[in-house]
Parts: sequence; structure tokens; C-alpha cells
Amino acid sequence: MPKNKKTDEVDGEGKEEIEISEVQEIPEEKLVKLAEAESLDESLEEKKKKLLAKAAKLKEKLDKVPDTEELKEQVKAKKKSDMLIPLEEYVKAGIYLGTRVVTPEMRPFVYRRRADGLAIFNTDIIDEKIKEGVEFLSKFSPEDVILVCKRQAGWKAAKMFGDITGIRVFTKKYPAGILTNTTLPDFFENELTIVTDHWVDKNALNDTLKVRKNILMVCDTNNFSKGADHFIIGNNKSAKSIGLIFYLLARGYCKAKGIKAEIQDLEYWTGDKE
Repeated sequence: MPKNKKTDEVDGEGKEEIEISEVQEIPEEKLVKLAEAESLDESLEEKKKKLLAKAAKLKEKLDKVPDTEELKEQVKAKKKSDMLIPLEEYVKAGIYLGTRVVTPEMRPFVYRRRADGLAIFNTDIIDEKIKEGVEFLSKFSPEDVILVCKRQAGWKAAKMFGDITGIRVFTKKYPAGILTNTTLPDFFENELTIVTDHWVDKNALNDTLKVRKNILMVCDTNNFSKGADHFIIGNNKSAKSIGLIFYLLARGYCKAKGIKAEIQDLEYWTGDKE
């Protein structure tokens, strides 16, 4: 066989001679890289073993993932644990019960109607809105805030709220003009007005809007949130629900402002215990 020829087997049968001169020459630098890669390259069998090992680990992780229903339950449990109070207390106070009328502003927070036509608030959103309300309220000092609650069902809880926080409270009567008429002997300036129900407390709402101060409003399904810098959603008609709202606001406010006050149990606020 001539010296310039190379013998190769083709398909395992016969032999074919290839002229070495016919083999395309590869630049030395590229040849070095190819040679190194060829030597360092793992066998297909080793690659297969590694892939199988990775697949086994992935399957093990997937097996640990809960199914959809189990995951839903875990999410529910997490939400419950993050609530300001147990969900049962919200239900017990009836804070989720709205009215038959639903305004456009409140529609996003209603998830169904009862058979009697009452709209039902989403309790998860109620909890979130109260948390936001506490955070908003905590930006103001007690002397710069007033709470107005002319609805008799909320008088007791409103008074407790004022006694604990040091915030001025108006219940039976709100003296119109005390925020706007500088000639009145009891005129004063505030920075925030908490309005329990804008239909009942409209004078305080209008006065606050005139002087362009902040408003924190409690909104039932039949309330409009127009003019409010922040609003809390919930039943603002019953003593239990209003008591629960003022209890959570007072507790959160005192904690945020470092006010050391003895806050009575929730039952005292809702009227379940005298």
C-alpha cells in the first residue's frame, strides 16, 4: 500500500483507501481545541447516567408538590394566619353583611348576594383594607384627628376609641362649622377626619372637604368613597360591626404610635360583654 494512503473500514464491510492529501487540513489553533474537547468529552453512557439522575431528582420534587385542592387549602390557611383577627370573629360581628344597594365604587369588593338580596363583602379584602386604614391613620398625631359617628349603634365603641387613642370624638352631634368657621369659639384645625358613614356624617365630611384635609371613611355597600383619601369597607350599620372596626383601628394605632393603653377585649367593643 502506498505510504500516502490511509485504510478505513466503511460500514464494517470491505476497505477503502483515502488519500491523506485529500483530507482537509484544520488550522492548528482549532485543531488543538477540537482535540482537547474530544479528550474531555464524556462518553454518551456517562451523559445518560447524569440525565437520568437529574430526572429522578426532578420527579422527586414534583412528587412533593401538593395537588390543586391541597394547595388551595394551604393558601387559605396562610391567609387566615395573616389576618388581624380570626376569620370567625369577622363572621360573628357580621362585618361582611352589606345592604341591598351596591354603589359602583363598592362593587369590586362584593362577591355575591344572599337569597334575601343583601350584598356580601369579601372578608379577605375587609381585612386588607383595615390594615391599610391602620397604616394611614398612624401617620397622624392624636391631636390632629377627629372621629365622627352620629349613628347611635357606634356611640359606645367610638367613646372607647377616643378614650384609648386620645383622638377627639363627636357622636350625638357634630357642631357644623367648627372646622371651617374661624369666628366660632370652638373652632379648631385638624388634619384627618374619620367618617363612619358619609350619609349620616355628611356635615363633617363636607367641612373637611372644604378645608382640604384628609378623610378616612368607613364604607358599606351603599356608600360612595368620593372624597376619601382612604376607605375601609364593612358593615357600618350594626353595633357589633362598628365596634369591631374601631377596636382594630384603636389596637393598631396604639401599637404603631407606641401608646401604652389598656385595650379591653373585643367582646366589650361589640356589646357581647358589658
